Amino acid sequence: MHVNFMTFPTANNLHIRAAVIADILAIQKVAQRTWRPTYGNILSEEQTCYMLEMMYSTEALHAQIKKGHTFIVLERGNEVLGFASFEANHKMEPGLCKLHKLYLLPEEKGKGLGIKLLQEVMLLAKQRGQQRIWLHVNRYNPARDFYLKCGFSILQEEDISIGQGYYMNDYLMGRDLP
Repeated sequence: MHVNFMTFPTANNLHIRAAVIADILAIQKVAQRTWRPTYGNILSEEQTCYMLEMMYSTEALHAQIKKGHTFIVLERGNEVLGFASFEANHKMEPGLCKLHKLYLLPEEKGKGLGIKLLQEVMLLAKQRGQQRIWLHVNRYNPARDFYLKCGFSILQEEDISIGQGYYMNDYLMGRDLP
C-alpha cells in the first residue's frame, strides 16, 4: 500500500495514515464488523458473504492495491477504527477520483469520523490533480444521506451485476472537489 505521505493527526488521540500491507488484517476486521450491521436488512447473508470474499479477501485487497487503490486508516492509538480507499484517474479518466470504500466500526459512527476520512480522501485526491470525486452507494444504505450532507448529488441509479446472480443496487453519486 502507499506509504509516501505523512500521518495526519486529528483530535482525541486519533490519526489518519496511509495503510501498509500489514494493515490488511485490520481492514478485513473492520469490514467484517461493519458489513452485517450496515447491510443486514438490505442483502441476504449469502450475498454479504460473497461480497466480503470478493472485496476483502487478502487476494482481493492485494489486487486492488496493485490496480492503484490507495487505502488510508483512521486509528485511535494502535486500534484501526475505520478505513477508506480511493483511486485517482479512475478508468484512466484524468481528474476523476473514485471513492471505493469508506467504513467505520459501528460504535464509532455519529462522531464526525466519517467526515474526517472523507475530507482526507478529498485532500489527497486534490493533491493528485483530481477535480471530481464519485462513488457508488447502495440505494437503501443510510450512508446515502451522509454523502448528500457532504455535498454529493445523486447522478443516476445503477444495477451492477457482480456474479453468482447478485447485483449491487446503487446510486452513482458525485461532487466537485473544493
